[in-house]
Amino acid sequence: MVETIRGIVIISLLLLINTTRAQRVIIYLHGQIVESQGPGAKDTVNGYGEYRYFDILDSLKGRGFTVLSEVRKKNTDPKDYAKKVVKQVDSLIKQGVPDSNITVVGASKGAVIAMLVSTLLSNNSVKYVFMGGCGSYLFTTYPEIKFHGEVLDVWEESDTDHSGPCDPIEIRAAPGEKYSIEILKTGLRHGFFYRPIREWLDPVTDHAKGEVNLGTQK
Repeated sequence: MVETIRGIVIISLLLLINTTRAQRVIIYLHGQIVESQGPGAKDTVNGYGEYRYFDILDSLKGRGFTVLSEVRKKNTDPKDYAKKVVKQVDSLIKQGVPDSNITVVGASKGAVIAMLVSTLLSNNSVKYVFMGGCGSYLFTTYPEIKFHGEVLDVWEESDTDHSGPCDPIEIRAAPGEKYSIEILKTGLRHGFFYRPIREWLDPVTDHAKGEVNLGTQK
């Protein structure tokens, strides 16, 4: 059951646990523009267009996932919100959802939050997707980041102004953790994750299903 109140998607955790022990759960963390403008956000400066937040959630749900997401408050602190998501993941696991069935998907600022969740949770079975979140500032601002779990880094080749691939991902991944990098060529720059297009939906949902071959950090 999904209810919408002031742009916040609220999913009954009790209903979720009762129906999804054998299913897969995606926690979706949106980009910063949705914090600033709400779920109907639209970029008119860079030409990225409308951020189709609800369409993204519906597309993930339509691929067989239970989706947890909410619109964060403006200027949310990534570290504080990461702690909230860690508690959410812990709650799901304690109530019977297998940790390997949980995927935290973050876009832009949401990807930074997902990285911090991976760092704090230190669970090698939970899956993560980082989309458009790695930039030159990242590991300087958050030197504590150390990836744990099964990580897929999704980078758009034309996104040269805002982000790049997580080149030091091998260094930032803890020994024994798994990772892979998916490079897209949509030409949509940093707006590639604004809409639910198959170019990123396919690798993200394949990863969430455990169908992506991952390398192992030594």
